[in-house]
Amino acid sequence: MSKRSLIVLPDESSQPIIDAINAAKKSLQVKMFVFSDPGLLKAVEDAHKRGVKVRVMLNAARRSGEDDNQTARKNLEHAGIDTKDSNPEFGITHEKSMVIDEEVAFVKSLNWATKNLTVTRDYAVTTQHRHEVDEIVACFDADWHRKEFKPGESAHLIWCPANGRDRIAQFIDETKHTLFIQNERYQDTVIIERIVRAARRGVKVHLMARPPHSLKKEKIVEGVGGLRILHDVGVKVHKLKHLKLHGKLLLADGKRAIVGSINLAPGSFDDRRELAIEVNDDHIVAGLEKVARHDWEHSHALDLTDEGLFADLEEHGGGAEKLVLRMDDEHEKKHHHKK
Repeated sequence: MSKRSLIVLPDESSQPIIDAINAAKKSLQVKMFVFSDPGLLKAVEDAHKRGVKVRVMLNAARRSGEDDNQTARKNLEHAGIDTKDSNPEFGITHEKSMVIDEEVAFVKSLNWATKNLTVTRDYAVTTQHRHEVDEIVACFDADWHRKEFKPGESAHLIWCPANGRDRIAQFIDETKHTLFIQNERYQDTVIIERIVRAARRGVKVHLMARPPHSLKKEKIVEGVGGLRILHDVGVKVHKLKHLKLHGKLLLADGKRAIVGSINLAPGSFDDRRELAIEVNDDHIVAGLEKVARHDWEHSHALDLTDEGLFADLEEHGGGAEKLVLRMDDEHEKKHHHKK
């Protein structure tokens, strides 16, 4: 029997996660960027009521003051559940993990928000491998007690800030034939360079991204620049048609995959607490490849021309002025009129 399994959202809904929580007998630990889904909240509260030792670590309010977890934090504390903000050593804790009875661990791209369970493409990998479960427990305990976590060079999992950039770069470097990537951000120059090199040595790269207007305005230059560099060397850049892309997936040669919370951006690698897992289990890789190819067939190419970028950004709130775009006369007149 395999010690790992795959959950694909929104196809499988929150039920596998709720079932795992309901099966907890001794302990439950949750580390989450956003926790707001009522069904998952109830499952955690019910676990506490039946005597399971529950600890929940939630990302604290952002620098902007926005706090996605205020309601969940209040409800969990009211229920008597041990709840802490994430380690203040990191600007953001973006890791999404869960461990049941210190025996089964979940590594996820999805937040515990209803939209991530119903309308976004997301993934979770469960593992019962002792060394992987132990790493997640060790990191949780370190962050809970505000201590340093050093996964070391022999780490089995992919951690940020630690080995994340190196492991993902190595993964891309070792790809020989095909590479599917799904990610929200393509901003890290090291990773962009690795993808460029892969394309130049003949790897067929299928890259799924979100449209430029979904980027924060202060990240438009890096985000659009990264996508255009990749497009210019022949990488196909697409957008999902019917779902929002939130999952973070790399799938190489139909043999290896990485799933987790890591965006391909400097902040994710250097300043945030992030977690991903690399797998080569046949059934998981086959499942991911089926989804990746299905999503590619149900996508369309992003228009990364100057006119396409201008239209996308201006239609959804602006930001084109941050880029050096060459537009036709009609678009130019509209741009100056808006100014």
